[in-house]
Amino acid sequence: MQTKGDKILCTGRQVGKSEICAMDCAEYAVKPDNPHPILMTAPTERQAYLLFDKTLGYLLKKYPKKVITKGVKRPTKTKIELYNGIKIYCLPVGASGLGIRGLTIGRSYEDENSRIPEEVESAIAPMLLTTGGARIKLSTPHGAQGEFHNTWINKNNAYESYTRFSVTTETVIREREICDTWTEKQRDYALKLVEQAKSRMSNAQYAQEFLGEFIEGLHRWFSDALINATCLLKRRDVIIKEKDYFMGCDIARMGEDEGTFEIIDMVSKDNLIQVENIVTKKKLTNETEDKIIALNRQYNFEKIYIDAGSGTLGVSIFDHLLIHPETRDSIVAINNRKRMLDKYDQTKARIMKEDLYDNLRALMEQGKIKLLDDEDIAYSLASIQYEYVQKDGELTKLKITGDYSHIVEGLIRAAWCVKEKIINTNLSWM
Repeated sequence: MQTKGDKILCTGRQVGKSEICAMDCAEYAVKPDNPHPILMTAPTERQAYLLFDKTLGYLLKKYPKKVITKGVKRPTKTKIELYNGIKIYCLPVGASGLGIRGLTIGRSYEDENSRIPEEVESAIAPMLLTTGGARIKLSTPHGAQGEFHNTWINKNNAYESYTRFSVTTETVIREREICDTWTEKQRDYALKLVEQAKSRMSNAQYAQEFLGEFIEGLHRWFSDALINATCLLKRRDVIIKEKDYFMGCDIARMGEDEGTFEIIDMVSKDNLIQVENIVTKKKLTNETEDKIIALNRQYNFEKIYIDAGSGTLGVSIFDHLLIHPETRDSIVAINNRKRMLDKYDQTKARIMKEDLYDNLRALMEQGKIKLLDDEDIAYSLASIQYEYVQKDGELTKLKITGDYSHIVEGLIRAAWCVKEKIINTNLSWM
């Protein structure tokens, strides 16, 4: 906060970078000698609003009399106005930055900057030309590519204005002062979770997510260009009956992940259209079952694919839907690690995770599938990374990961449903 000018925070996860940037923004905004608006951005509206909301909370707590809280200028989800005339805007950048063009700003806070497409650079940079303003980029790395990576590693004329800050997740957890909001019990539990992640993840993935390091061996599964060429569709106003609909589901754990329901209309074997993306949070298994049944009544699915591998929540949901008269003929359990089961509990095919991901990417590359123009879908696709991992005495394996993968996990199942339909009806696929 004491550093002026351009700043970049490249860190592990959960170290407080959005908290410190919210405080930095608020302290900058209340000063009388900063007349220009402030912009807060992120790849999605949800992410941008998290940073924005923390800024508003800090302002209301420390400077309540400086924020306009009543009337037409009261805070909204996209704008905070202060009595000194300063405005703080909150906007998602999207795929091209089109939604933020035209503003003149004095400071730019860019959350999850490693996930922002490079095209957005051409939209943000000109906003600061006439104000002498600063950019603050904050993110965990996402592979050794992109403008965030360039800003961090290059100290030439193009990036010499940036002051660089880095801290690991482990360091913050171990060194954070014990207090009412950070007890010894919380610290010990956090350290346990870190150790579990270290044993579960590859060395490269752990280094990226918890140590904040750029890793050359981690690569994007879906490029920005491919995402932009595929995510083009608007939602239909109504559900068109008598169509071949398929749904892929990613079942969430209660209170943690988001669950998704991805619906595809097979217009023809070469024309697959996503018609809906539904995301839910904190749902019990019976609520998820009810949601699937309700959607089936609306769409009359050809097939519904869910992840029901060993140890997953999908197992019980699959069992219940197998005996439900409305879903028993359409529900199929697809485990993205090993196999696919039909209603007779018979293995139909051995499917590995990379098969499901390969299938979706091939459809996108061949222009056979179009997805909704939805920032959360694009962000989920952009989050998917892969690496080749080799352990002593074992063959090299392809490992696919993503920290916001739940939407894609639904999509890969929905896309596989369509492939099965075509194979089973003896139609040519590729």
